[in-house]
Amino acid sequence: QVQLVESGGGSVQTGGSLRLSCAASGRILSLYDMAWFRQAPGKERESVASIRWSGGSTNYADSVKGRFTISRDNAKNTVYLQMNNLKPEDTAVYYCQALTTTGISSWGQGTQVTVSS
Repeated sequence: QVQLVESGGGSVQTGGSLRLSCAASGRILSLYDMAWFRQAPGKERESVASIRWSGGSTNYADSVKGRFTISRDNAKNTVYLQMNNLKPEDTAVYYCQALTTTGISSWGQGTQVTVSS
């Protein structure tokens, strides 16, 4: 099992930036992929970005390409989501997800991001 703790959410104005962090603990050696999801009120949870734990290849939702950057620090067992040029439609609760090599998924508690116009 992998435990995740997120931090870094908050409130910003349109065009502002935030950086989210997700610290992993537990069965780190079994990590395969880590990702950020978000869920806005009344909407389904959607994938934002993902990063392969070994190798570092990344994927992004079209809505955040060019504005968000996912990265990892293997030494700190931490994944980051740098969010620039934020828009009101980015407002949501952001969740970190870890996927192990055996297909087990773990989720963080979520962190609120609010972007005002």
